[in-house]
Amino acid sequence: MRRRLPILAALFVVTLLSRQAWAVKIADITRLDGQQTNTLTGFGLVFGLPGTGDGGNYAAAIKPLAAMLSKYNNAIDVKELSASQNVAVVMLTATVPASGARQGDKLDVYVTSIGAAKSLKGGRLFVSPMMGPVPNSPLFALAEGGLTIEDASTLTTATITLGATLERDLPAKTIKDKFTLIIDNPSASWPMAYAIAKIINEESDSGEMMAIAIDEKNVMVTIPASERERPDSFISRVLRLPVPMLPTEARVMINEKTGSIVLTGDVEISPVVISLRGLTITTITPAPIGTPRAPLVETRDVLGLDTTKTGGSKLQDLVDAMVALKVPAEDRITIIKELYDTGKLHAKLYINGVNK
Repeated sequence: MRRRLPILAALFVVTLLSRQAWAVKIADITRLDGQQTNTLTGFGLVFGLPGTGDGGNYAAAIKPLAAMLSKYNNAIDVKELSASQNVAVVMLTATVPASGARQGDKLDVYVTSIGAAKSLKGGRLFVSPMMGPVPNSPLFALAEGGLTIEDASTLTTATITLGATLERDLPAKTIKDKFTLIIDNPSASWPMAYAIAKIINEESDSGEMMAIAIDEKNVMVTIPASERERPDSFISRVLRLPVPMLPTEARVMINEKTGSIVLTGDVEISPVVISLRGLTITTITPAPIGTPRAPLVETRDVLGLDTTKTGGSKLQDLVDAMVALKVPAEDRITIIKELYDTGKLHAKLYINGVNK
């Protein structure tokens, strides 16, 4: 049995129209080479757990506990601690921001049980060293504090807000005579790299070529000799330069879990007819002579996508078809996949973040 569906906007589409005159700053779509986050890591002991820790015969927790107590002139044999279940061995991580950090700065610490603990709720991390991500890294921070469980369904992970204190500086990369602008992945392309280099070169009073597009993601910039002693002003001016928003490549991005569909660029569709089982497309148009109270009703089982009669359709035609069909999310995704598989959808298709 077919369902009769009136034309009703079931798909809410927000279209952001950008003009060439509108622009973003270079800083909005790039980052400086070396300007990246870093991760500190470490291992520690959480104590004060209400019988939910590792304990028992879990030597990985008991041995460091015994070693810790011995440092405070309280030597206890491992066997004496085997019944303890109020401690847990944990892994620690903390993220240093891309702008760097200085001695005394505090960072959030993420704590994860690596033993047999059932829950870290109510525990406190004993003072623990945190190193860099590479082997034999020096000590960069000390972490300690009470744990906060953020997800009640996962009791073996927790956080310590501002729980790590930096013991040494972790500055961002020093810039001397050159630096590289790394274009963010969604904006990376040869046209964008060329546009950024061109705009930087046009700002040069001497007419010298300061910027070169190395590839679609990297633009190398040479700092003028007159500004190398204090490059901060030059770098700041470059990052504030506006970049016209270039037309993006045609992409269709589908998230099957959420049912979302995002279309960018000028997506073209070859002439095609869409028919979906169980759906009827109903179009209501006023009679040539009459009133809205006496409309003409046209019922079709298929919808053709070639409204301009020029041999192709655009993004808006696909959007209008989805609205007219009033299909659920899973069927919208099926239609787009089949358009792509049959060569009718002329765009890059990403499903769950993977290019098909």
